[in-house]
Amino acid sequence: METTDAFIGLTCVDCGETFDAETATHRCPDCGGILDPDYDYDDIELSREDLAARRFDTMWRYEELLPFTRESAVSMAEGATALVDCPSLAEEMGVGRVLIKDEGRNPTGTFKDRGQSAAVTAAVQHGATDVALNSAGNAGQAAAAYAARAGLDSHVFLPTRAGFTNKAMVNVHGGDMTVVEGRIGDAAAAYEDAMADEDWYSVRTFETPYRHEGKKTMLYELVEQNDWAVPDAVVYPTGGGVGLVGMHKAATELQELGLVDDGPAMYAAQAEGCAPIVEAFEAGRDAHEPWETPDTICGGIEIPDPGASPLVLDALRESGGGAVATSDEDILDAAVAVAQQAGVEMGATCAATASGAWELSRQGAFDEDDTVVLLNTGAGNKDDDILRSHLMSKGI
Repeated sequence: METTDAFIGLTCVDCGETFDAETATHRCPDCGGILDPDYDYDDIELSREDLAARRFDTMWRYEELLPFTRESAVSMAEGATALVDCPSLAEEMGVGRVLIKDEGRNPTGTFKDRGQSAAVTAAVQHGATDVALNSAGNAGQAAAAYAARAGLDSHVFLPTRAGFTNKAMVNVHGGDMTVVEGRIGDAAAAYEDAMADEDWYSVRTFETPYRHEGKKTMLYELVEQNDWAVPDAVVYPTGGGVGLVGMHKAATELQELGLVDDGPAMYAAQAEGCAPIVEAFEAGRDAHEPWETPDTICGGIEIPDPGASPLVLDALRESGGGAVATSDEDILDAAVAVAQQAGVEMGATCAATASGAWELSRQGAFDEDDTVVLLNTGAGNKDDDILRSHLMSKGI
């Protein structure tokens, strides 16, 4: 495998055993736990000046902190997305600054590209010919795109409620798509049935060790873009929480390397109709309880049984952050408000971050001089029909 010098293998977050990345490809061979890429940070020499001398072009500019070399990466210039200053939103929230990290500018329109770039790179290096996953929509589209880039076949299992854009683009990228009646859990069951009979390489969240590793680069970027001033808070629309776990890891890595002194408070924003992370956080539990009857228009974060909730809850608590849930009505209103006041196009699901931030500000979570970053995980045109219908329902 073409790995970076400091990458030493994969460590199980449950049993603590470390494995060679060439032979351990997915879950822990001993206990079935989640594997996390591990590094010898003493071997990494990386300064702010080193990074300033590089082009701000893709997430692979941080290759010392990634498992694979830039040259070996399956990449379409994902990452290096804009950090947009939004003074009108800051004024409304009563904080010093609001910045939107606009992941809608990635190749397939969402932050899922970061994770799939890393995961498909791993698949290629392990000699895979086919990749597979179930997805609410965006990760499936990204997987099909990166598989096409790498010359691999892709097998994507989507629920019927996945958006038209996602379904259409899986087809356009040449993916083998199975649309399953129901919701994300039904698509997962169909995926698992197929995997029992096929030798496909999984690029499913937290089954591959590399998707959260790609997404951690969002935190590297937004800190560097903010002139190395760590924001006070990062609000993230949370379903499975992959990006939140990755960003919390990135914050600890920047501190380990002496590039920053502390990390931001991480906040999970969910929809009231499916909020297992919020419920677990508020109850003081270490893991979620499955949400029995999910009911939200925000399909991208409608994850009733997030498999890595202990990692998500740890990130929230260790960072000094929290969790918040808002109604679908408030989330859609927030998407429109951001578009009309700041010009940034947020997907309907992604706008949970803006709605959540407004609610957090009402609760007094932020100080008047705080810098708050909103993660816009996907482009508004992914959900343009939902947003337009919401406006029409108001007679606009």
